Amino acid sequence: QVQLVESGGGLVQAGGSLRLSCAASGRFVSIDAMGWYRQAPGKQRELVAIVTFGGSTTYADSVKGRFTISRDNAKNTVYLQMNSLKPEDTAVYYCNAAIDIWEHPRTRRLDRWGQGTLVTISS
Repeated sequence: QVQLVESGGGLVQAGGSLRLSCAASGRFVSIDAMGWYRQAPGKQRELVAIVTFGGSTTYADSVKGRFTISRDNAKNTVYLQMNSLKPEDTAVYYCNAAIDIWEHPRTRRLDRWGQGTLVTISS
């Protein structure tokens, strides 16, 4: 019913910038909070940033001042602008969304993940 499609990953040098995008498609009523997570090989997936429907944001301490999360509700898209990138930012980045679908006569809350996009920072 609902899919999240990510784009923007790639290889950049330390100190560079990259912007990730994630667009939701399918049949749904609305999207609540959206977020970005990342996972390095052999390590646990961790929260990077969250943005609510109204635009309030939360960041991991490790990315504060360098990353900016935003969303365009009209496009059902969340973005992650990454600046001053460091080698330790290397990971697979996943977007996540809380999505309400229609199941008459009510809605149902779904938790959906994107497929992941690889970000590699070279030193």
